[in-house]
Amino acid sequence: MERGLLWLPLLVAFFWLAWQGSQEYQKLEAYRIWAEQFERAKYDIYAVIGQKGNDITWGKPTTKGPIQLETFCLFDVEEIRFLVNDKPVEIKNPPLKGRTIELEFVFSKSVKSVKIPFTEIPLAAEWGKFLQRFLHNLQAEEQQ
Repeated sequence: MERGLLWLPLLVAFFWLAWQGSQEYQKLEAYRIWAEQFERAKYDIYAVIGQKGNDITWGKPTTKGPIQLETFCLFDVEEIRFLVNDKPVEIKNPPLKGRTIELEFVFSKSVKSVKIPFTEIPLAAEWGKFLQRFLHNLQAEEQQ
């Protein structure tokens, strides 16, 4: 009987981990279906982001699909900042560690900005570099 009581917490932990894994798998499958409509897309536990042409759509992942979706046009973006621990850092030389990692999109016609969270610094840096190049090309085409 004592051995059974000792194994009970392990059994509970196993079922909890299996349930968590199932939930994460459902989120990934919902994301995969959602991401098919985009040219470039990203998933992590904090946010999903997709790019289609000049539009960026982002939201929070759930088992039913992304929620709280917001879309904005890169034509309206004045600057893209790479934030680590709520401080702007150089995207070409990112720090190795940080608690909060975000890309901030600052709009030219609004005081409001959009911050998209990331879990990994290298992933955020790659997205930031790509989108900064894309934005720079858009602005160069607009000036011509």
